[in-house]
Amino acid sequence: MGIKSFVGARKKQNLEIEHVAVRVCDYMSRELITFKPEEMVEDVIDKLIANRISGGPVVNDNYELIGIISEGDCLKQISDSRYYNMPMEQHKVETRMIRDVETIDGNMNIFDAANKFLESKRRRFPIVIDGKLAGQISQKDILKAALTLKGHNWK
Repeated sequence: MGIKSFVGARKKQNLEIEHVAVRVCDYMSRELITFKPEEMVEDVIDKLIANRISGGPVVNDNYELIGIISEGDCLKQISDSRYYNMPMEQHKVETRMIRDVETIDGNMNIFDAANKFLESKRRRFPIVIDGKLAGQISQKDILKAALTLKGHNWK
């Protein structure tokens, strides 16, 4: 006489994988604090402090990305003003902003974006769609996305 199995009927596993958002555009910030090239650096410093951000995109009147300004750029202005004993009020964003801005594709996988952050040592990347600033992804946004995806397949 053989051994009988008392396990019972096995449940069929649901092999269907639910769709999980892993694109940059799914996690990017869309409501941005932006700066104009004609703004004064001192006003930028006030906005950075008031909004607890470390930098932001510089756009023209058509909302086209023309640069980016950061705390570091503002610190350079403070240092130069002190060194040359010049008032800060005379300096505009356009003199301190970075003009050659690297952007990121909104359809990029967030894990590829994480690698891009690691390679470039940047804190944020703007996303441009049809020539206009559409959003921005930061390292913190990537961390939030990773926590959201915890427990899912890392694909």
